[in-house]
Amino acid sequence: MATKQKIKILDDNNFRAEIDELYELTDQVDLAKWSISIAKHILHLLGIDYNLVNEIVEGFHSNELWQQYGNSRIQDVRKSGFAVHRLARETDNEIYKTALRAVGQAISSAHMREHSMVASDYATKVIGLLTSNDINAISNEREWQLNELKRVIKKNKNIL
Repeated sequence: MATKQKIKILDDNNFRAEIDELYELTDQVDLAKWSISIAKHILHLLGIDYNLVNEIVEGFHSNELWQQYGNSRIQDVRKSGFAVHRLARETDNEIYKTALRAVGQAISSAHMREHSMVASDYATKVIGLLTSNDINAISNEREWQLNELKRVIKKNKNIL
């Protein structure tokens, strides 16, 4: 069953559909790895060194601990995701706010797998905001996301 987009964005529906199909077959740990990779990718594109933002460092760490056989409590992961969303609410810059939403959703992917697709959508929205909705740039981002999901799955061989 296809996931429903929770935010309004200009998108490459074909690439998103491919991602969605693969998402449905992928286990939650690999989805968490994928969404954290997307978040780091978007932060890198914006020139944001997430190592300088304690809430993001702690959130990524909490998610990565969870990936390692549940070595983090879900309530800790959720708390970390909420901390990043609080940062998003505190900024007036729409691009940074959207990037932080992608990060918060990626962190929360340990809580619910659906958060990984929402992180992917927010990352796509960032590209749209950066490029005045250039569909080629948006398609390139979606293609990168699809290839990254395939890479994570292949590396870990975790497909349901």
